[in-house]
Amino acid sequence: MPRPNILFIMTDNQSSWTLGCYGNEEIRTPHIDQLAAEGVLCKNAYCINSVCSPSRASFLTGQYAMRHGIRTFRQSLSEKQWKDAFPVLLRQSGYRTAMVGKWGLGGRLPKDRYDVFNGFSGQGRYYPKPDGQGPHLTHRLGQQVLDFLKTVDGKQPFLLQFYTKAAHCQDGDPWPFQPDHRYDDVLADTQIPRPPTATAAHFARLPKFLQTSEARRRWKIRFGNPAMFQKSVKDYYRLVMGVDDVIGRMVGLLKRKQLFQNTVIIFTSDNGFYLGEHGLAGKWFMHEESIRLPLVICDPRLPSGRKGTRVSAVALNIDIAPTILELAGLEVPASVQGRSLLPLLRGRRVEWRSEFFYEHPFRHPRIPMTEGVRGPRYKYVRYTSLDPVVEQLYDLKLDPREEKNLAGDPGMSQRLSQLRASWRSWRERVK
Repeated sequence: MPRPNILFIMTDNQSSWTLGCYGNEEIRTPHIDQLAAEGVLCKNAYCINSVCSPSRASFLTGQYAMRHGIRTFRQSLSEKQWKDAFPVLLRQSGYRTAMVGKWGLGGRLPKDRYDVFNGFSGQGRYYPKPDGQGPHLTHRLGQQVLDFLKTVDGKQPFLLQFYTKAAHCQDGDPWPFQPDHRYDDVLADTQIPRPPTATAAHFARLPKFLQTSEARRRWKIRFGNPAMFQKSVKDYYRLVMGVDDVIGRMVGLLKRKQLFQNTVIIFTSDNGFYLGEHGLAGKWFMHEESIRLPLVICDPRLPSGRKGTRVSAVALNIDIAPTILELAGLEVPASVQGRSLLPLLRGRRVEWRSEFFYEHPFRHPRIPMTEGVRGPRYKYVRYTSLDPVVEQLYDLKLDPREEKNLAGDPGMSQRLSQLRASWRSWRERVK
């Protein structure tokens, strides 16, 4: 049986709820929804570090940031880390490899690590001209993807990483979310509902250091009044819809070339994103909105009974590398800390994780560093760069919106001690 082609699509800063297949009734994402209908949707997918470069390094290596050490936008993988990165291993095993889009790590671009490399450094710009004119970046990247797919022939398996800029904002621009003008009229007559926690009362419950954080500063310039909220969220949705259209063209080309049936498509994002929840913007912190990911895996070779399946087990961004390696029939290096998701996709009964360690190692004067443990019922959050350290404890069963911090509740002192011990244990295990 021939090894499958692998198409790995990663958006930027995409909230897990911004897809039709995840229950969003306003956004229009028919092509991604169709991948979910023909594949497997992971209901509980998370990043273990909600910031661009550390998360992308975790995708490449299958490692926690505590191990791979990427903590800034200027760092790149070491030679030792590259040897175990899935693009290099697949290329060595005979795959034709390509990368298109936002690279997201520092250092020189790894052009020599791929057969075809059309990645760019930094954030890039949605429009080539400051006045918002010219071909949109999503369209330009989509064309590069199609140009690559036109060259594949089915004789040599391929790995294609397509990393979009969407739906990341255009930092420093008064127009934060800049979709293609072809979507200007989409959602024009739609009123986007505000998140339940996007209220002054919810914001007032936050500790002072979050109320004055970078996440609040960015909220003011993106979601600070009702008109701004509607404009920003609609444009954000339009950016996602632009990616969905590109995916539709990609799938159409694969089908015309009779390659779709042997191509596994993995769709996810590098981290989650606040759309005004808790009165915040950005990501970084350990709220569900920040750490949850969309994750859809479409493998046309799966039995018909597995198509349209929704998996409840916890999937992490460190699981993507071992999943891709197992799809390609390769051994997973010992340095990888994630687990292949293939047993879950295929419906096998396996012992699986019930909790995971979270770390936000990026240093910023208005973004406190965070670590914690997210379990099936309780979430423990620890702001490690504050002095004294601040702790939060949430009962996700009774309080799924994380509205009441139980860390100071005397009745929860034993639970807090247990989770604090779990955090210490995890911290040693992930190094």
